[in-house]
Amino acid sequence: MADADQGERRMRPAPLLFEPAAAAADPDRFFGLESMDDPAQLLDRSTELTLSFRAATDRAVEFQAVAAAQLADPRRFDRLTAADIAERARWTEDYAKKMIEFGRDLQNGRGLAEDT
Repeated sequence: MADADQGERRMRPAPLLFEPAAAAADPDRFFGLESMDDPAQLLDRSTELTLSFRAATDRAVEFQAVAAAQLADPRRFDRLTAADIAERARWTEDYAKKMIEFGRDLQNGRGLAEDT
């Protein structure tokens, strides 16, 4: 996916409307999509939600990586090993090592969006 598309999604995600607890408990309800009769409107809104969830996932992964890098920082007296981080985040140790490195890259300005 092009970087311009990714930046645009970050800047303009669809609003994720609050789902009342009763509605959230109903597995057939999902942001009101089930009640839309117009297929064009359904496609538009479901596409907005898809893009928003993807953008939210990308951002969450970046924050996971930064947190992993911070927890593994050798300057910390309470630093964690990659194995400890993997267990805590439910990752494999190899994935934790990659996330730590990714987080370090983000901290050094090689990938983290400027709005964090």
